[in-house]
Amino acid sequence: MLTHPFPEPVPESLTSVKTANNVENNLFSRFGVELEYMVVDRRSLAVRPIVDEIFAEVGSPDGDHTEGAVTWSNELVNHVLELKLTVPATPRTLAFEPFQDQVRKLNARLAAKGCILLPTGMHPWMDPGTETRLWPGTGREIYEAYHRVFNCHRHGWANLQSVHLNLPFEGDEEFRRLHGAIRLLMPLMPALSASSPFCEGVRSKWLDTRMEVYRTNSALVPIVTGDVIPELIKSREEYQSRILQRIYDAVRPHDPDETLRDEWMNARGAIGRFERGAVEIRVLDTQECPAADFAILQFIIAVLHELTAGSISTLAEQEAAGQAELVTALSDVTRRGRAAEIRDGAILRALGFGAVDEMTAGQIWRELLSRVATDEAPWRPVIEMILSNGCLAERIVCATGEQPGREQLRAVYVQLSNCLARGEMFHA
Repeated sequence: MLTHPFPEPVPESLTSVKTANNVENNLFSRFGVELEYMVVDRRSLAVRPIVDEIFAEVGSPDGDHTEGAVTWSNELVNHVLELKLTVPATPRTLAFEPFQDQVRKLNARLAAKGCILLPTGMHPWMDPGTETRLWPGTGREIYEAYHRVFNCHRHGWANLQSVHLNLPFEGDEEFRRLHGAIRLLMPLMPALSASSPFCEGVRSKWLDTRMEVYRTNSALVPIVTGDVIPELIKSREEYQSRILQRIYDAVRPHDPDETLRDEWMNARGAIGRFERGAVEIRVLDTQECPAADFAILQFIIAVLHELTAGSISTLAEQEAAGQAELVTALSDVTRRGRAAEIRDGAILRALGFGAVDEMTAGQIWRELLSRVATDEAPWRPVIEMILSNGCLAERIVCATGEQPGREQLRAVYVQLSNCLARGEMFHA
């Protein structure tokens, strides 16, 4: 659902925090979180396009249903459902438990239909060419326009589940610092979050196959996705001219009614949402349970906080990281996860490792963890498990083997659906 994750004004007492440099600002004062899950048959795990039926049953056929702290929303396709914060969380209220409660409620409702929610970044054997059903309800004109332009019956559109994190800013100076820090850290994020190692029943070359198909899903109009890593942008005016206007001009011949002319048309891995005063991160695969998603989010938030505060590196050092080098790093990390090697000096200096020539993504995250997380941080054990045992994609492959049969693959993904239902981590 293309809705606003920061729908209400934030109370004045929550609009500022102190960074490590003691600078008052709007950064990290509140957070919007969205988690996507697929609805599948409980036995076969085949996708079931019945999300519209779920919303009709709860009296919300428009695809937007609020359950306290969490709201259910529809997505592009009728087998994917999104859970999002109804109002932004503050640093004190950011918690996974409300999402886990809604998973239980949804699974109880789906059980009557022989269905269950399934996590991870992609369905491991879905055929989007034959199994895709677009959302048929309110807002479908936008999804139908996307389909006319890009053919959404493909991986990268119909078969992907992600986590979105919205971080606030106010004014060009905050935007520049936040967007720049996200741009720098983004190539490393799949080392923590990759959870899509299979596509159409076959082990992919990528641990994060979702990101690879996402990278190419707008090939008809390549400027829409760009390099996934966003360009170095320093102001709203520059963002408008260098990114949004170029996208609008390129898409207009395919969308003469301009149904898609909006800032969400930008499909880079982080996008400026100036209408809501936020930058939205889109490169994170969905994990096996909300506790895992939130641990990754809280770790990323902690590192971004220190980057924007200037306590890891200066803004100039962060902006010195080259576009081509960041794109290469993202490609390597989506393929190899923790084992990907980062050799570019500018990237390493910007991350606070100027004295070394090479580090793996896993080593970088481990060092960053030691810098930003106390031993008492409740999310730290989850991150330590990921860094020791691998991202979810690595653990899935460890459990299935490199060439599993369909039944073996199904058995592991049944375990993953049970992890989501119970709120448990997956151990291979």
